[in-house]
Amino acid sequence: MFVNREEIPIYPVYRDPVHDFGFFSYDPGAVQFLSYEEIPLAPEAASVGLEIRVVGNDSGEKVSILAGTLARLDRDAPHYKKDGYNDFNTFYMQAASGTKGGSSGSPVIDWQGRAVALNAGSKSSSASAFFLPLQRVVRALSFLQKSIDSSTDKPKAVHIPRGTLQMTFIHKGFDEIRRLGLRSETEQVVRHASPPGETGMLVVDSVVPSGPADKHLEAGDVLVRVNGTVLTQFLNLESLIDDGVGQIVELEIERGGHPLSVSVSVQDLHSITPDHFLEVSGAVIHPLSYQQARNFRFPCGLAYVADPGYMLFRAGVPRHAIIKKVANEDISCLADLVSVLSKLSRGARVPLEYMSHTDRHRKKSVLVTIDRHEWYAPPQLYTRNDSSGLWDVKPAIESIGNSGLPISQHIPLCHHDTEPMYEVNLRGVNDTASTMEASSGDGSQNDFGSEAKKQRVEDDSLDGTVANGSVYGSESKSDDAMATDNTVLRDYEGATALPANASLAERAIEPALVMFEVHVPPSCSLDGVHSQHFFGTGVIIYHSSSMGLAVVDKNTVAISASDVMLSFAAFPVEIPGEVVFLHPVHNYALIAYNPSAMGPAGASVIRAAELLPEPALQRGDSVYLVGLSRNLQATSRKSIVTNPCAALNIGSADSPRYRATNMEVIELDTDFGSSFSGALTDEQGRIRAIWGSFSTQIKYSSTSSEDHQFVRGIPVSAISQVLEKIINGGNGPALLINGVKRPMPLVRILEVELYPTLLSKARSFGLSDDWIQILVKKDPVRRQVLRVKGCLAGSKAENLLEQGDMVLAVNKMPVTCFSDIEAACRTLDKGSHNDENLNLTILRQGREMELIVGTDKRDGNGTTRAINWCGCVVQDPHPAVRALGFLPEEGHGVYVTRWCHGSPAHRYGLYALQWIVEVNGKKTPDLNAFADATKELEHGQFVRIRTVHLNGKPRVLTLKQDLHYWPTWELRFDPDTALWRRDILKALK
Repeated sequence: MFVNREEIPIYPVYRDPVHDFGFFSYDPGAVQFLSYEEIPLAPEAASVGLEIRVVGNDSGEKVSILAGTLARLDRDAPHYKKDGYNDFNTFYMQAASGTKGGSSGSPVIDWQGRAVALNAGSKSSSASAFFLPLQRVVRALSFLQKSIDSSTDKPKAVHIPRGTLQMTFIHKGFDEIRRLGLRSETEQVVRHASPPGETGMLVVDSVVPSGPADKHLEAGDVLVRVNGTVLTQFLNLESLIDDGVGQIVELEIERGGHPLSVSVSVQDLHSITPDHFLEVSGAVIHPLSYQQARNFRFPCGLAYVADPGYMLFRAGVPRHAIIKKVANEDISCLADLVSVLSKLSRGARVPLEYMSHTDRHRKKSVLVTIDRHEWYAPPQLYTRNDSSGLWDVKPAIESIGNSGLPISQHIPLCHHDTEPMYEVNLRGVNDTASTMEASSGDGSQNDFGSEAKKQRVEDDSLDGTVANGSVYGSESKSDDAMATDNTVLRDYEGATALPANASLAERAIEPALVMFEVHVPPSCSLDGVHSQHFFGTGVIIYHSSSMGLAVVDKNTVAISASDVMLSFAAFPVEIPGEVVFLHPVHNYALIAYNPSAMGPAGASVIRAAELLPEPALQRGDSVYLVGLSRNLQATSRKSIVTNPCAALNIGSADSPRYRATNMEVIELDTDFGSSFSGALTDEQGRIRAIWGSFSTQIKYSSTSSEDHQFVRGIPVSAISQVLEKIINGGNGPALLINGVKRPMPLVRILEVELYPTLLSKARSFGLSDDWIQILVKKDPVRRQVLRVKGCLAGSKAENLLEQGDMVLAVNKMPVTCFSDIEAACRTLDKGSHNDENLNLTILRQGREMELIVGTDKRDGNGTTRAINWCGCVVQDPHPAVRALGFLPEEGHGVYVTRWCHGSPAHRYGLYALQWIVEVNGKKTPDLNAFADATKELEHGQFVRIRTVHLNGKPRVLTLKQDLHYWPTWELRFDPDTALWRRDILKALK
């Protein structure tokens, strides 16, 4: 709360379950040199024609006073909803005061300065405003004041009695009630017993199923008496019910002209108002509240999905769903759900049955995968503490402590059909309580038009050791079991014959095709990834008894922190995959899977595709474009190569993310559109290139842009080189793949972004005729020279090469394309000496010169560590950020890649696309220094942060650390276990 531009903390004391008001407490001494004055409350002073003033805070610190005259006192509650909440059973006041957004809760005062109502809402299309009467506010306030006066020390939680019949009344005029069947003698009695000017009676509008009034009252019943007293006003009825919690009330009604008398028990309204919720994998699940039970016509207390988070979103469970079954066990309340979750292990896949209020007569079933990695904290139960005003948190499953759900191998508990894959939003990740946003940045438009998405992979074979933790175990099978497997295999092979008109290439490659479905947890959306859900086709390129490898483009598997599922065209099975290699430059990723997870029948049907990197494709060559449709049917067509060496030129996105650079791709005369990916093969089905998807961003203006995709061919030469190193053992750190540690390859690259320029244009920049002849002789087809577009910040070439330099030769050998540079880098690894430098011959501003430029070694792990502090996700600057050519002078700093809604980072403006270079005066050049600096900060402490934006603009801001709701935690990939671990760095004890 801000008072005189001073921020003071407030704590919720009471929020009414039905009416639109609540109370908060604060420390009067928190702001110095400020006098406080109470506003007297006078709810009885409200009358038609009363002149009022609405004191509101419309924008920032600007206070506005709007005048008006009360026109009505019996206006039905305005029909506005927010997160399912709407006021009811209340008469509102109406006036033409013209209040605006931001002034809700402001006092409505009369000419004597007395508050007669609270500003509740307005109609934006007119000057009408609605005010909440204060009678129920005054009643609640009296209970609070009594508690404070009687308390000798810190005030305790106050219980304000509130009763309910779980039903909704509406006020209707006598004319309409007569049409409902009201008898004339009853109307005369009511008019005689009611205050002068009464115009109608209360009518039952709805009854919540399984509530106290269910089976007793129906919609359309006219209320005549309660406990023998004629009641026509909401206020009188509510007062009687609030004072009679736990008692029986006698209701006299008329239903279609027939008088009835029913006895209904008054229920405690607080007992059906959720005071706890479960948080699991980012999902928020709590007992169905009275408000939503009214809206959806479901019984109170059911397991209600307020937000699906990650795990449920991945399964396709929508917001507002009611969970009915998990793992074939009935779920009637939140405790049942917690009990079922306690029995499941990480990686388990179980069926979940739910229903939705929009389709209430049908139940839907999906397959839920329990998070195998520690993307989120273990299931936690939050309980409202009315004494402190906070939500206390504790593990929902006590037996698992802080380690999360038990870690086990991926063993499906039961088999269940899943629903079809739902469409993916490729325009960003922005939703839910755990969603995060990125700010805007700079980027340039690329040369290619827009298109959409898909992918594919390749395969080989080798013997190996069976990995630990196989679904089928390591025991030998009995003869009967082996006979059963062989029967299944024969039956399946006979049932999956390809169409008679399928091409030879399609028949050969079909056993190696695989469909990828990739989900990125919102809690670790690293490296600027622009969506949470991707899909595409890949190709199996290696398949043995111990390991399978598939290749797919990086617009399908964008980052290593993701969950990957593989569905095979040759056998009906879906198994998880693990990201083992992301090429730092080229647009492809390698995904490992466990062949034993398919069973003997599936593993024997799947085959690796044969790679054919040489000879390179030429213009006019015929190839077959083969891929998978959404229903896993192989599709192919014959196409002609129109350009085998088209250079990519993809501009930076607003939020920097991976973009393919220094790549030449293959273009065809015809394809299946921008959403189809797969492979380019020859007539025998040998892989010549991967037909992959590329991500780009089209900019329409300085503030308007849109994500698009296009597809091109990626030659397999670079893929085959990396595959060979993985199989035979690379020169990098080891990675656990299916229980076996394998040394992974390191890729030596020159961290410089290049682009080709035609020799005809290069001549105008001073390129000599001698060099033109040399380059034409080297490459008579391309007739181009490479120029420097920029160096990656922090690379060894950063201060040596300049924008516009022409690279003429490397180690005295002329170069004309990107592959020449890569070949020179590979030569350094083959040499016997430890030389990591290249001798470049360049042309700079018309002068030829020699430079010794260092190269860099990069692994294929991608980003493997991130820290969530105060709701912002920080990481080391990834290559897409470094490619902008700038890092802060203060030791580079840590890069803010995302921020969470509702967090301190959100509240105080610590948004994405900037570096944090100092915390309370301590420099933070890397994640280790940042972690050490934040560990010293205490809960509630204000922190001074120095940041530098992508545009180089420095900024200093302060934020208040909240360790209760936003502890500091780290997500790190562990190569020894091939799992992502979540560790708490700082939290309240």
